Amino acid sequence: MSLWRSLFVAASLLAVPLNLAHAQTPQTVKAKNVVLVHGAWADGSSWSEVIPILQAAGLHVTAVQNPLSSLADSVEATKRALAEQDGPTVLVAHSWGGTVISQVGTDPKVTGLV
Repeated sequence: MSLWRSLFVAASLLAVPLNLAHAQTPQTVKAKNVVLVHGAWADGSSWSEVIPILQAAGLHVTAVQNPLSSLADSVEATKRALAEQDGPTVLVAHSWGGTVISQVGTDPKVTGLV
């Protein structure tokens, strides 16, 4: 397994609490869903080698097809994909997708950003 593939599997199995600034001890929630967000010069198929690895690890995986017409449009596409998830979800992004998930990452379903 390549280093990148191992990184994606490990990162998606971890749940990183978003409220790290609070003094309370965060509860770890194991995500069962992963939403993948592609970069600017790609599309959802750019995740085609990562998806089967995550699925083999028992995760439900969704690759967002962002329109790339504007940040707002890409955020809305990602929000729609996140709304379809049942339970805790990790958002994983590459390149431009990092900007997108930083806008969506405050959703209560999101347990981590990668």
